[in-house]
Amino acid sequence: MTVTRFAPSPTGYLHVGNLRTALFNYLIARKAGGTFILRLDDTDPERSKPEYAEAIQEDLTWLGITWDRIEKQSARLDRYAKAADELRARERFYEAFETPTELDLKRKKQLNMGKPPVYDRAALALSDAEKEALRAERGQGHWRFKLAHERIEWNDGILGDISIDAASVSDPVLIRGDGQVLYTLASVVDDTEMGVTHVVRGSDHVTNTATQIQIIEALGGTAPDFAHHSLLTGPQGEALSKRLGTLALRDLRKRGVEPMALLSLLARLGSADPVEMRGSMDELIDGFDLSRFGAAPTKFDVEDLFPLTARHIQTLPYEAVSDEISALGVPAAIAPNFWDVVRANITVKAEMADWWRIFQGEVEAVVEDADREFVTEALKLLPAHPYTSETWGAWTSAVKEATGRKGKGLFMPLRLALTGQAKGPDMSDVMPLLQKAPSL
Repeated sequence: MTVTRFAPSPTGYLHVGNLRTALFNYLIARKAGGTFILRLDDTDPERSKPEYAEAIQEDLTWLGITWDRIEKQSARLDRYAKAADELRARERFYEAFETPTELDLKRKKQLNMGKPPVYDRAALALSDAEKEALRAERGQGHWRFKLAHERIEWNDGILGDISIDAASVSDPVLIRGDGQVLYTLASVVDDTEMGVTHVVRGSDHVTNTATQIQIIEALGGTAPDFAHHSLLTGPQGEALSKRLGTLALRDLRKRGVEPMALLSLLARLGSADPVEMRGSMDELIDGFDLSRFGAAPTKFDVEDLFPLTARHIQTLPYEAVSDEISALGVPAAIAPNFWDVVRANITVKAEMADWWRIFQGEVEAVVEDADREFVTEALKLLPAHPYTSETWGAWTSAVKEATGRKGKGLFMPLRLALTGQAKGPDMSDVMPLLQKAPSL
């Protein structure tokens, strides 16, 4: 059975980059009728916060991404300790004591000599007495996995055949000196024990994947199928990392972005398939094909979400927005008509409130000085309130006959006087929604 997972760290809010990873893994699991696991990488007690864990679940729920079970790595520390003991028994785990400053000096020296900045495994030469002395001086050391210096190969679901020489990679630190288990080890143990079959993540994890494949094999497990999607950039190709704070999912939600607009964009962005507005999650699942995605950096422009949001809103039936319209104070008798009139003239749902203020006569009329006398005379010819769909045609005909104005010179000043807007719904539809007679 297909099993995928999304493993965010609850150290901040989800952003569009996180969502892309979550969505790909979710769609793969659902298309195969498999299992999707939400796994919180909360082994860092200082940075992991319960409020972020709750926010992650809220954001995914808002999007309609459901999980079959939730796991917390902080509840599995005994499993990671057991795996560490197994690696020690196999002589694939060793304690090292270099400080960050010492490691940095080593890297600089290697680079100056034209060598790759790979850890030199100096810790392997330490005697037991030297280790005891270092522990007494510096405290517990950090634990590194000893890579077998051979080529690590796999067929990537997006990048194709990958081959990495393990000798060009530093032995990864799996447990810090303070005892914190790092993601590299925790992820391997969890993926193996939870039967994860497919892992999709960003292309910045390729080297990490190579080391994890060796760790999995050292623990007697079988590596899942890996795929690495391209990284998102800004619209000009700039790094997105500096802007991620403004691209948090909850911020996009506050700006009125609709879930299906966001999902429709990210489910196709970077693939050979065009971005098309989808009406449901089932449509996204049916059309998802990981092999259609490429390796090139993918441009993401948040402004692309708003035309999609507008398109989605236009398809919504009145029943889908009735509660929000009622909350605005729109009378039930005209609420369905209100929705039919405004739906094609808003980008986000919050703009419904602007139109309701217009229909209530709470906005100031816009009248050019050159049109003031014309509009004043026209309003005298306006039939008594309430209005019908016939009012606009009858009124403008009477104004045309009385003033001689026609075309844009007739209609635009009157639209501005009644709505304050230069464009919008057909005025024949607007008139029945006006709650009182207009005045200057």
